[in-house]
Amino acid sequence: MIKLIPIAKLQVGMYVHDINCSWIEHDFLRNSFLVNDEKTLQKITALGIQEIYIDASQGIDVGDAPTLEEARRAVDGQINAIANRGNASPRAATLGEERQHARKLHVEANRIVYDMMHDIRLGKQIEIEQIEPIIERIVDSIFRQQDALLPLAQLKKHDEYTFQHSVSVCALMTTFARAMEMTRDIIREIAIGALLHDVGKAAIPDNILNKPGKLTDEEFVEMKSHVVQSKIILENTPGISPIALTVAAQHHERYDGSGYPNRLKGKDISCYGQMSAIVDVYDAITSNRCYHTGIPPTEALRKILEWSKFHFNPDLAQVFIRALGIYPTGSLVRLESGRLAIVEEQHPDRIMLPKVKAIFHARGHYLKPEILDLRYSQDRIVGYENFEHWKIDPARWSI
Repeated sequence: MIKLIPIAKLQVGMYVHDINCSWIEHDFLRNSFLVNDEKTLQKITALGIQEIYIDASQGIDVGDAPTLEEARRAVDGQINAIANRGNASPRAATLGEERQHARKLHVEANRIVYDMMHDIRLGKQIEIEQIEPIIERIVDSIFRQQDALLPLAQLKKHDEYTFQHSVSVCALMTTFARAMEMTRDIIREIAIGALLHDVGKAAIPDNILNKPGKLTDEEFVEMKSHVVQSKIILENTPGISPIALTVAAQHHERYDGSGYPNRLKGKDISCYGQMSAIVDVYDAITSNRCYHTGIPPTEALRKILEWSKFHFNPDLAQVFIRALGIYPTGSLVRLESGRLAIVEEQHPDRIMLPKVKAIFHARGHYLKPEILDLRYSQDRIVGYENFEHWKIDPARWSI
């Protein structure tokens, strides 16, 4: 039986089912294992997590703890409340009008970040003037029709993750800031900070940055130094704004003070830093790496909401979920009819009823693609699915 317990109740002899934090925040080889000694217990505690899932069937039990099912029901209640408020940003263009433009934009943005990271490694300085045009185009695209660019940002290759992650975080942060009803000028600076938030990784050796497996303790410490390196690089970049700098410098801080590099807590973290922490984790846990399989976007949003009890600002987490939709664009869902569908487009006033493209049947065969607007269909979403489980290539349906 899987149970959720306070970290203070964890003890040697218990079996960890889920560490209950993002994989980027720990260096354990697996997410499930037996706590077989005091050293392992201390290492888990040092992560700063407040709750952890244990498997009572494989180790010591705790009597009065909620089960996994009870914990999920609590999150489901919050998700339903968020869905009923549904006040995401309106779209100014149709999906068809924006899609071709977004594809070209996505390719160009990835190339620009790749070239910039290469230049930084050669000791060259970032020139804000060179990235401002692509930032303007990303912001314009998100304002016109965010459902065109966001699914593309989910598609990443293992060996190109670092700069593709930066582009994805930029698109997501722009969407988030727009949902927060921030001014266009502020959104632009947030987008710049998001695109540059990981420039410090240019100072991390390739054998660590692209290691095909979990990092050693020493390598993990060095990897975490990229935040400080990002801040140093950006502080020496002419024209960088305080907002953009804050987005990059605080994206690994946590609301309960368990983050790094400065263990800032609560309102000591700027609103922009609190936002970038949510977005960075969301994009990381939905991305496939050679040693980590990304989780479906809807499951990732559930985890963000669960972790907002401690690690994230809960109000901001709810805004982020509403901005993306309960079933984010580009995700795979199962319908009552047994069909599997790609979420094509959100309806800001009905975020539980997006427009979808049915492409596959759970019996195991492809279908002739059919667009369904669930506001007017008798079919309904009954859950989310994983592309990998069904051997469906998301790029085939998003590019």
